[in-house]
Amino acid sequence: MSHNSFGHLFRFTTWGESHGPALGAVVDGCPPGLNLSEADLQPFLDKRRPGTSKFTTQRQEADAVRILSGVFEGRTTGTPISLMIENTDQRSKDYSEVAAAYRPGHADYAYDAKYGFRDYRGGGRSSARETAARVAAGGVARLVIPEVSIVAHVVEIGGDRTETFEAAEIDRNPLFCADAAAAARWERLVDDARKAGSSLGAVVECVATGVPAGWGAPLYMKLDAQLASACMSINAVKGVEIGDGFAAARLRGEDNADRMRPGDAAPQFLANHAGGVAGGISTGQPVVVRVAFKPTSSILTPVETITRDGAATDIVTKGRHDPCVGIRGAPVVEAMMALVLADAKLMQRGQTGR
Repeated sequence: MSHNSFGHLFRFTTWGESHGPALGAVVDGCPPGLNLSEADLQPFLDKRRPGTSKFTTQRQEADAVRILSGVFEGRTTGTPISLMIENTDQRSKDYSEVAAAYRPGHADYAYDAKYGFRDYRGGGRSSARETAARVAAGGVARLVIPEVSIVAHVVEIGGDRTETFEAAEIDRNPLFCADAAAAARWERLVDDARKAGSSLGAVVECVATGVPAGWGAPLYMKLDAQLASACMSINAVKGVEIGDGFAAARLRGEDNADRMRPGDAAPQFLANHAGGVAGGISTGQPVVVRVAFKPTSSILTPVETITRDGAATDIVTKGRHDPCVGIRGAPVVEAMMALVLADAKLMQRGQTGR
């Protein structure tokens, strides 16, 4: 059995490989009558697109999305929406050494152990290239939740964290950083790692505002559980926090409480340690998730490994790779947030009529 789909009422399936002719997604369950064109989706793909700065892989892909079905006269029909993105700049010859030996930290060995063979060209389905399809699907999901605003930004690279937040800064630098001083430091960090043939990890924070109270359900459809699952499914992600996350374990009960006072139409919260979710159900506060991306496994620094025959060797991964894959992870986390919230909205409407 394959597991290439995510969601319940709003469901998407991704297909394709890093070095195949194309990749894409099929979105099912999108309500009919929504205005949709390629131009609505392209800005999100442009944010994730490779080759836009020296801090990302230099693979040159336009990532131009085509809508093949599910739209008629500019509006969704309620039938499956098929999205396709062509691969135009593959260099499979760069992976000749990967064909014979496993990259430590990558999925090479795990895929081989499961299937008995693997697509070594860029990692196939385990490549971050797959996330382009998620971003396209996430663009469709945003049409279902126009009341919600979603913004992701990088809060940490190589162990160096941001200290301030200025929303306008996110689009002023290639690192999706809301702290101008941190962005300047990170440019040096990432560039040094790239020149050294190494890579760095990163943490992305994503905040969704405008989510009404009531989305999500106990116990096995908790909104935060769906978010954690969605974000953990992103290639290179090794950790997910909701709200204060692990820091909450270091607080006392009175410090962790999201205290309330009477408001006009809803409670006025004095804190948001829970990240906008309580008991698996949204509270009306901003939904906050943080996602940890490991350093890119494909690096030029020699590392010990074994060949497919079990012999000891070292491997150097040639080709074009992100020195910090978490940078382009920001628009991917936004997409997964949108996909989860669109699904939650439709399930809330189906159960309660609201």
